[in-house]
Amino acid sequence: MNYLFEKVTVVSADTESQVDRVENTAKTEIISDAYVLVEDGKISSVDREPPQDFTGSRIDGRNKVLMPGLINAHTHLPMTAFRGYADDYDLHTWLNSYIFPAEDKLTDSTASVFSDLALAEIIASGTTSLSDMYFFSDTIASRVAEAGLKANISRAIVSFDDDYDIRTDKRGQELIDLVNTWHGYDSGRILIEAAVHAEYTSFPKVWTSVSEYASERGLRMHIHLSETKFEHEACIEKYGMTPASILNKYGIFNVSTSAAHCVYVDRDDIELLRQKGVSVIHNPISNMKLASGICPVSELLSSRINVALGTDSVSSNNSHDIFEEMKCAALVAKIRTNDPSALKAAQVLRMATVGGAIAQGRSNECGALYPGMDADLILVDFDNPHLIPSYNPVSNIVYSARGCDVVMNMVRGRIVYKDGEFFTIDLERVKRQARAAANIFR
Repeated sequence: MNYLFEKVTVVSADTESQVDRVENTAKTEIISDAYVLVEDGKISSVDREPPQDFTGSRIDGRNKVLMPGLINAHTHLPMTAFRGYADDYDLHTWLNSYIFPAEDKLTDSTASVFSDLALAEIIASGTTSLSDMYFFSDTIASRVAEAGLKANISRAIVSFDDDYDIRTDKRGQELIDLVNTWHGYDSGRILIEAAVHAEYTSFPKVWTSVSEYASERGLRMHIHLSETKFEHEACIEKYGMTPASILNKYGIFNVSTSAAHCVYVDRDDIELLRQKGVSVIHNPISNMKLASGICPVSELLSSRINVALGTDSVSSNNSHDIFEEMKCAALVAKIRTNDPSALKAAQVLRMATVGGAIAQGRSNECGALYPGMDADLILVDFDNPHLIPSYNPVSNIVYSARGCDVVMNMVRGRIVYKDGEFFTIDLERVKRQARAAANIFR
């Protein structure tokens, strides 16, 4: 199906510009009353005049903004099972006393149900591509495939086995099977990444084995890095090096890497991440909720490090709404620096779109709204009271918009959600099954 968006306001971050060192800003393109043509899953044209002889489906764009789909660059879909399960604890108490024991009760069927529930929330709030790090990864991949979204999926490795070898370890074998089954699925709609959960849940032999396998197979890497002060300082005490330094020593950054959190990275770490081309995934709401701290986003951007946004899990957020994440990212950067210009709306929009695409290795296909890109698009209703007036659509997107303002979600030219209706997920079935499955955690 081909589509024509008529009389719509187009908003897109510039894929070429990062952060201007002097003006501390990022560029955006805004076109009012535009006509956007989608043909064969791609953006065919963006113009102020309608194309001639169009015969496909027309979508009224008046009082609406058409923008690139948002990218959630760090989450854990099945953990939607634990929304509100263990709130108001620090990370290590939350994990060890509540989440790890609850995860022992997860089954493949419950992981499937709660992945579907997560995907419904993600779709309705405007995300078109996500990066998931967890286990039950084959199940996650199958649910994403059916939902119609894009995803980079990784099987997190946790191990202190002295004889660790990725090819004999159960978790490592799951990763290998995942790569063989899903990597490149549907012309790259699903990609598989290698993943080490974190420095504190593994050790050097794991890092070397996983990074060597990633290099052999041409995979990207995903890891949690310096999320808490305790984690960061314990690593220095144990190895005499920061988590970033020790992981780099054993090869983790030898492949393109997404590092989630990076709350406590120091100046030397930042320079190392820059040199290695690591993308930092900022998860402001999760970091605030767990009182982990605030990522130094302004410093990272000034150092020319790519920064993307993630929600982390619903159990530590408690939402998959990237619009919430954008606003919180902007505000918390201002508080951290006592500077209202520390992180501007255009920069945050770029993080949620172009930054995420770069982190996923997809910047040639999505994250921006230009001819030739995949039609990964969302339509935001600017006719809602909290979005009127709109002097600057970018400011409204970051500071005023909500996930519930999304009225259409399109991936590769296929509409997966429109006006409250899901076309790839049976929402009533999912809600019914999720409520029943939650009983095992009570």
